[in-house]
Amino acid sequence: MNYLQAIKFGSKILKKSNVYNYNLDSELLLANTLNITREKVLINLQSKISLNDFDYFKRLILRRYKKEPIAYILKKKEFWKNLFFVNKNVLIPRPETELIVDEILSITEITSRKKILDIGTGTGCIIISIIKERPNFHATALDISKKAINIAKYNAKMHHLLNKIKFVNIDVDKFQHNKYDFIISNPPYIKKFDLKRLEDNVRLFEPKLALEAGINGLNGINKLILKSKLLLKNKGKLVFEI
Repeated sequence: MNYLQAIKFGSKILKKSNVYNYNLDSELLLANTLNITREKVLINLQSKISLNDFDYFKRLILRRYKKEPIAYILKKKEFWKNLFFVNKNVLIPRPETELIVDEILSITEITSRKKILDIGTGTGCIIISIIKERPNFHATALDISKKAINIAKYNAKMHHLLNKIKFVNIDVDKFQHNKYDFIISNPPYIKKFDLKRLEDNVRLFEPKLALEAGINGLNGINKLILKSKLLLKNKGKLVFEI
């Protein structure tokens, strides 16, 4: 079997499961199997795939068929200008969340020296992206999940920023330190009874801790606003997704 036949095999299975980008996902999973770029797969479509590789590829296709997000299977996701490690313990970064990064950069200079706090850091993608653009910022990132903090630290190390960001495994309710120029956050904001309406790839796989926010969807946001009032400097700014 060659690469083209393998891609068609994977696409056919994913299409049956109503995977939207079934062709693209099949190509990405084959590239991951072969440990080469998607582009290299596409210019070598007649190359042969070994039986062992094809068996592994089929396992990846089956995971995607069951609606597991492609980012969890590949263990990576692009955000802003960078690549981040992800797994089931953290929310997958979304393009719309880049607006938080964009907002902070638009109101600061590249040489700015500001203190910034990231509440519910998850992968660390927001704070890491900001610090790469604003190297003089003093940054702290919190998350209630120890597994999420470990992933954020891994991503910071991957981007050579582990010494620039202080990561703390704590609920913001118990955090009392310092005053900040900026607080950023992508808090949970899905109503409890709306969870079942989410797409399967979100509902079945992404951490509920990072999604669900009580009956009215405002539990995390109310806490964030009240706590920010205590942690922000005079004229400081809270920037969050809702």
